[in-house]
Amino acid sequence: MTASTTGEHELSPVVQALPPSAALVDLKGALRYYGTDTRRLGEMLRVRTVSRLGDDVRIGIGSSITVAATASAQVPEPGGVLAIAPGQTADWLAPWPVEALHGIGPRQAGALHEYGIHTVGRLAALSPATIQRLLGGKAGRTATDRARGIDPRPVAPRALPSSATVRHTFDRHTLDGATVCAALLELVVQLGRGLRRCGQAARALTLTLRFAGGTSWEKTRRLTEPSPHDDDLRTLAYQLMDAAGLQRGRLTGIALKGDDLVDADQVAQQISLDTAREARLVAEAAMDRIRDKFGPRIIGPAATRRASSQPSGRNALVLLRIPPPVAGLVLRPSSR
Repeated sequence: MTASTTGEHELSPVVQALPPSAALVDLKGALRYYGTDTRRLGEMLRVRTVSRLGDDVRIGIGSSITVAATASAQVPEPGGVLAIAPGQTADWLAPWPVEALHGIGPRQAGALHEYGIHTVGRLAALSPATIQRLLGGKAGRTATDRARGIDPRPVAPRALPSSATVRHTFDRHTLDGATVCAALLELVVQLGRGLRRCGQAARALTLTLRFAGGTSWEKTRRLTEPSPHDDDLRTLAYQLMDAAGLQRGRLTGIALKGDDLVDADQVAQQISLDTAREARLVAEAAMDRIRDKFGPRIIGPAATRRASSQPSGRNALVLLRIPPPVAGLVLRPSSR
């Protein structure tokens, strides 16, 4: 989901993307302009997203990024709006387990559990010095502040990323060329779909192969023209795999990165007499819509493959969480 498709730029120009599934939006101006509360703004965004993309969203509203993100994670599927008033923050956070607090990872939660700290309220009640001894200086102070709803981070608008990477890790060391080829094709589909959803195109691809023993191989090649289309990305990815010249190397994982990304609107559109390619692009757009509606795995990557293309050698913050494959959104207005 991009800013232009969800409509958050219609409410605020201050948007911070949080790839792959969320974004922050500062709505302090929208509160004054619309003369309403944050929950109503959240409902407006939810309706716009459903009507434009056909997917529901989970929206959390709170007095900080942490509160909003924590709230959005508690909204049941398929979507809804959960608003936490500033005066209710401490009481709402207190009963949740520490692992439910945004920013607390499994390792930190495990360390807190060992010392009997199981809820956010208990974490907030302890002194920062105590938590710092358990989690470390900066991490301990941050965890205590966030348990109390304190998160001074501002919404920082950022440009779209200059690269995008997708990865696949094999369950076991593999020598099977067909297995590697299937994994590479799946990465091509994931990367292409991600680029199209963000309105970007790749000028180059980088293929990284990880081998048993910890060694790796990496190579970059540029596309003839910037492209977000599976057809172009697959052809170059297969060329990169051929260049690796694999013999008996035991692979543990592969990664495919789209480099030097540009806005898709900047890519020249040539009039094509290749009816077969035009048909594939129409089919690609149709499959994107199907995946958006029914889920990313409803169509396997083999559906996009051409046999001839196979390689020869192989104060109020709102957080919207949208079930894959749609991204999410977070909104941040100030107190009134």
